[in-house]
Parts: sequence; C-alpha cells; structure tokens
Amino acid sequence: MMLLYVVNFIDRSNVGFAALTMNRDLGFSPSVFGFGSGIFFLGYVLFHVPATLLLERVGARRMIFCIMAVWGLISASNAFVRGPQSFYVLRFFLGVAEAGFFPGMIFYLTLWFPNAYRGRYSAIFSSAIPLAGIIGGPLSGVILGMDGVAGLHGWQWLFLLQGLPASLLAFSVLKFLPDRPVHARWLDDVEKDSIAASLAASTFPDDQNLWKTLRDPRVLALGIAAFASGSSIYATSLWLPQIIHAMGFSSRATGFVSALPYLAGMGAMIFWGRSSDASGERIWHIALGWLLAAAGFAVATISQDPALTLLGLTLAVMGALAAFGPFYSVPSSFLTGPAAAGGIALINSIATLGGFFGPVVVGILKERTGGYSAGFAVLAFELVLASFIVLALGRAMALRSAFAQSVP
Repeated sequence: MMLLYVVNFIDRSNVGFAALTMNRDLGFSPSVFGFGSGIFFLGYVLFHVPATLLLERVGARRMIFCIMAVWGLISASNAFVRGPQSFYVLRFFLGVAEAGFFPGMIFYLTLWFPNAYRGRYSAIFSSAIPLAGIIGGPLSGVILGMDGVAGLHGWQWLFLLQGLPASLLAFSVLKFLPDRPVHARWLDDVEKDSIAASLAASTFPDDQNLWKTLRDPRVLALGIAAFASGSSIYATSLWLPQIIHAMGFSSRATGFVSALPYLAGMGAMIFWGRSSDASGERIWHIALGWLLAAAGFAVATISQDPALTLLGLTLAVMGALAAFGPFYSVPSSFLTGPAAAGGIALINSIATLGGFFGPVVVGILKERTGGYSAGFAVLAFELVLASFIVLALGRAMALRSAFAQSVP
C-alpha cells in the first residue's frame, strides 16, 4: 500500500519539478501554473465519494487496479502538453482517475486494524507522502537532466518515466492486495477469526447510515478543518521546487534539497502517530501538529534569509504531516462500513478543495507581489483556524460521549 501511495503522490506532485523548465518552454505564468496544478483537485473531488463507495462495494483489488492503470496513462500523457488548455484538461482528468485511491486506502485500513492501532498504521501508510518527496525530488532532478534525449525535453521524460510505472504496478494489486482479511491466503482460520473479533469489539459506531453520515456535523467540521491541511500540504509540494530553485540551486540540486523537509516530515509523522496511539489521544495531536505547521509558515513569511525560509518550510511540512495519522483515525472512531467509506471520502473531498485553493492562491499572490510571503501567511492563518475548529470539535465529542454514558 505504501509503494502504491508513493507512486501516487509522485504522479500528482511531479508537476512542481516539471515546472522548473516546462513553464519556460511553454510560456506559463505563475497563475497559469498554479491553476493548472490546482485543477487536478477539482476533478479529484467530483469523483471522490462515488469512487470510494464503489470500492467498498466491488472490493479493493479490482477498483485499485482500474484506478492505477488509468491514472498512469493519463499522468504519462502530460508529456505531450502544448499549452494552458491541454495542461488544464489533462490535470483535471488525472484528478478524476486518482479520486478513489487515498480515501479508499484509508477505508481499507479499517477493514484490517482495530481503532486502537489506526493512528500508527494510518501514519505509516501516509508516510508515503514524505517518502515520495525523498525519492521523487532527487529522481526528478536527475530526469530533468535528460533534456534533449530522443528529442524530448527533460520535463517530458519526467512525466513519462514517473507516470507509466503506475499502470505496471496495477497488475501487482491483483496478486498482493486481498479485499478483506477473510480473503488473505497467508492467514489461517484462527487468525481470520481473531481479526474479525478485534474489529467487532473496537468500535461502537453511532450510526451506519450513509446519507445521515454525509450530513453529520462532526464529519463536516473535520472536512472544513482538513481544507487547511490540504491547502498547506499541496501548496508546499507543488511550489517547493520553484522556491528552492529561486534560492540559486540547479535543477538537479533542487531535487535533493527539496527532499530534506520530507525526510524530517517522515520521522515526525511516524513518531506522532505512535504517540497518538500510545496515549489514545487524537485531538491535541492534530491541533499541535497544525500549530507547528502554522509557526513554520510564519517563519517563512517574515524571513529574508534562504536558510531560515527553508527551516520554516521544513517545520511546516513536519507539522502538517505529523497530524495526518491522528486526523484520519478520528472518523473511523464513530463510523463503520459504508458510512466510514462515505464519511472519509467526504472529509478528504473537502481537504482536496484545499489542494486546489492552496496552489492557486500562492500562484496568484506570487504574481501580484513578486514573492511567496503573502501565500505563506494565508496558509498559516488557515492552519491556526483549523486547529481551533478541531479543538472545539473534540470538546463537543467529549461532552456527547459523557452524556451518552450518563443515560441509562
């Protein structure tokens, strides 16, 4: 699952590295690039909930196979972009193709692990995000150096060599990813029964009705808070290569330097997920992670020193990623079955709108101000607001639980 997510995140964010030479070759302005990179998330969000519900109905193997086969081909097709229109269209349909992958995988974890373990396993799975940055950055820098090979630009080779592996890996899904524990050949009957028993005992959902779940104030509040997380994570991943390149690094060096924030973020993600599971606490782990990210963006906003700016962005990546595991453990603590699939998909859909908003706003503000500080300030404000929303939600959920226990 981690390998698939590494490939997934590289495919959706490698446009940030392609932009180092693609924007010049195709004459893209910051606002054109920001909109094109962000429109991916509009296609993504439109098919988020339907794709995840379909995965719950038809099974992970077949659905993930189809998702990966199609997204790999569309990602590779970005090599043939000729102008803004074709850039926008391919990015939009790449979002459509990838729509069910991440929420489907988070839902898939709920079929295997009881709630007490989901913080760490969500964090371990989601550590594919920083791992993609660690691998994808240096790899992208090297591929960009292939400029002129076989008459193609370096950015064209980037899309081709990083897109097609997804289509090939799709076939491994059919062999290695069972739909549920009951279908796992490496488990005996006793082990399957043990997993089923632990899952049955781990959660006591309030409601399993899908349509009621989609209107649940807790789900909507988590989605609104996740909007800020999506804004910060994707704005950083899509603009970081250009930010570092502007500090004077070559394209190859930019790939290696951009890996450093994600290396720190991966450690923070796994440590914070384990801490959340060990304490059984989710809300403060989410809020503190986002507040650290906000502080990092604030440092990057006021700094005039490139090293200090890079330090601020590293803190921002660490905080945003550290909150990932605890955050996606919250909805499965009160939802299950189709309600969990739909609820997680809705939350991630709203977070994905943040993935559109963040890169676009940073691009517009950079074009108008000539720098990134205004964009960083917007991201910091969003994360502070999201932290207070989550803390208020935690308080409300605690009161609701206390009331439920007091009623005979």
